[in-house]
Amino acid sequence: MLHRRAVLAALASASGLGVAARAAEPARLMQAWAFDFGDNQLAPGHLRVARDAAYDPAVGYGFEPSPTPGPFLFSIAAAEGDYRVILELGGKAASDTTVKAESRRLMAERIVTRPGKTATVEFVVNVRTPILTAPPPNAPGGARVPLNPREIDSYDWDGKLTLEFCGPAPALRRLRIEPVTVPTMFLAGDSTVTDQRFEPAASWGQMLPRFFKPEISVANHAESGESLKSFLVERRLDKILSRIKPGDWLLIQFGHNDQKIQWPQTYVEATTTYRDYLKVYIGEARRRGATPVLVTSMHRRKFDAAGRIVNTLSDYPEAVRAVAHETGAPLIDLLTMSAAFYEALGPDQAWKAFNNGGEDATHHDNYGAYQLAQCVVAGIRSAVPELALHLIDGLPPFDPARPPLPDSFIMAASAAHSTEAPRGN
Repeated sequence: MLHRRAVLAALASASGLGVAARAAEPARLMQAWAFDFGDNQLAPGHLRVARDAAYDPAVGYGFEPSPTPGPFLFSIAAAEGDYRVILELGGKAASDTTVKAESRRLMAERIVTRPGKTATVEFVVNVRTPILTAPPPNAPGGARVPLNPREIDSYDWDGKLTLEFCGPAPALRRLRIEPVTVPTMFLAGDSTVTDQRFEPAASWGQMLPRFFKPEISVANHAESGESLKSFLVERRLDKILSRIKPGDWLLIQFGHNDQKIQWPQTYVEATTTYRDYLKVYIGEARRRGATPVLVTSMHRRKFDAAGRIVNTLSDYPEAVRAVAHETGAPLIDLLTMSAAFYEALGPDQAWKAFNNGGEDATHHDNYGAYQLAQCVVAGIRSAVPELALHLIDGLPPFDPARPPLPDSFIMAASAAHSTEAPRGN
């Protein structure tokens, strides 16, 4: 592995990176990197990286330990912000690579190359830390988001940009990252939206980046167990508001935990306080020139005797619809689309869309999360046309009443697995 000074010197002289490296700067502050993992001649302006180069904070890059053979993870020290990632995948042998970022955000799937060929993939990754600008003396607030134990050591909050390469034959030849300023879609929500760290759980929020062009960033701030009230109290909304800018979007989906009267510190009533909190989020986004978008929660998996989905969310979805109507905020009705999706599968197949082999009736697996992400995309197309302009070209329409069958779905698994159920239900 190159010594830190050699890294900085190489970056300072690398053509096309747009970075003037100074030896006094720590590696984590470098804003652009270019790496070559191949065995052939070193690409101009790139740093050679050995396949066994473990991540080293002193140089600011390297491979992360992987708990299972096959998938591999590579991290680069990166300040908070958005980064364009340009990958060259493939090499001497045939390859089949799926790329995820941070905590299993799906960025590119099933990039297949023939022997001796490569494919270039480009996308934008959002990097964040828990740090907030400290409030003035005697002012209320805080200087960081108080992470819960499940978030400690998460790739989502660690000041690094982490990429995971998985699939039947993942192959990485070259990697380049550079800072960008692009429109950002922020996500605020609970466990059904968050970047689930571990297989087999997954959420629609972490699948969403795969459907967008490399001209927009998806910043998923959702977290398991959160409600509108706790998300605000824990300064998670503050974190979003510290980064949001005119032209951005804020997608808001809560309800599963807000309805829990047995959680007195975070419970909000559907007809009163739940609506008021939604209006706070809407107002704060609009104040900063961003567009708030309301999303009704998806159903839990509960069928009646006739094979129809039973509403377990009480009046909360209707409250979201009412606030959207009252404020003029765009609405994505994921509740209705999820019912169509589950009922299309029926009681005998719908469990295959849920976490832990269907034992979990709230949280989803990769298949279920992917289809719900397509539901959200369908909602964006109909309700948020300005955001829909950033969807990838040629994306076919999705009908939740005619989903692909679970057994036909293929998603390369990540290295990290856990049997622990996500927070909330």
